[in-house]
Amino acid sequence: MATPRTVVVTGASAGIGRATARAFGARGDRVGLLARGSAGLDGAAKDIQNAGGQALAIPTDVADHRAVDAAADQVQSTFGAIDVWVNVAFTSVFAPFHQISPEEYRRVTEVSYLGFVYGTMTALRHMRERDAGTIVQVGSALGARAIPLQSAYCGAKHAINGFTESVRTELLHEHSDIHITVVQMPAVNTPQFSWVLSRLPRHPQPVPPIYQPEIAARAVLFAADHPRRKQYWVGASTAATILGQRVMPALLDRYLAKTGYSSQQTDESVSPERPHNLWEPRDEDAGSDHGAHGIFDDQALDRAAQPWLSEHIGAVTGAGAAALAATAALAVRRRR
Repeated sequence: MATPRTVVVTGASAGIGRATARAFGARGDRVGLLARGSAGLDGAAKDIQNAGGQALAIPTDVADHRAVDAAADQVQSTFGAIDVWVNVAFTSVFAPFHQISPEEYRRVTEVSYLGFVYGTMTALRHMRERDAGTIVQVGSALGARAIPLQSAYCGAKHAINGFTESVRTELLHEHSDIHITVVQMPAVNTPQFSWVLSRLPRHPQPVPPIYQPEIAARAVLFAADHPRRKQYWVGASTAATILGQRVMPALLDRYLAKTGYSSQQTDESVSPERPHNLWEPRDEDAGSDHGAHGIFDDQALDRAAQPWLSEHIGAVTGAGAAALAATAALAVRRRR
């Protein structure tokens, strides 16, 4: 059995962060849980303890770098040196760009981009003491190919890629034994679609195909164990999206302009005044733990071939990339 490690997961109260924290706990790791909602944090801590790990729940807004620093110090004083740091926390607004206020845009950017910056900054502060450790950024296919109605989130995910590349090259220049990698995710069945700030007339949904958060969590664990790769892609849809953007961005522009609104909404009408989590966590007022899964269990896939391909044969290049891009183009034409 592997020696237990000290791990920090941001956004650990729900969704991918929750599933990832639970997966680390199942290996016997000591997990620091950072998120805003106390009910979700308490639930995540119980998950980890029931799985055989140790948990420390610390209510933290990742947009506050002092709070992130203080949380990391508390984790290290409780569990020892931090071995792995996973940045997951985010928020978003589903709306056309002209319907998003400057304050809302700033808040999404502070959480979904600067939260990763602050987490990475804090992780490096601790890891440099031993010149050892791994940082995993939970990215998205939308960090390579943006879609309508999520300009703030897509902008943040694009920024994370550029920021991480810069930090990686600095670590390489220093011949550091600290590693940083990105796991690019597909659409995932998480609770965010039920609590995100939305100005859409119908209930938001992830663009199909939808995957269960446990698939994302397994990919994060693999990346944490094998961090030398620049990126990992999860799901065939992620591979097709990234490769398609490389070879036919103009076609994707037109396709997404036509389909991007309807594909992100169910048939269920929702009030624009429904509660959301942009400023405050949604489990505080309801006192409920939302868990890792959203409301799309009946549609979500619990298996994906692409993580296996990434883990065992590396990123698809050359003829493989051309083949995948051609397949994506054919799929777009058929759907049109």
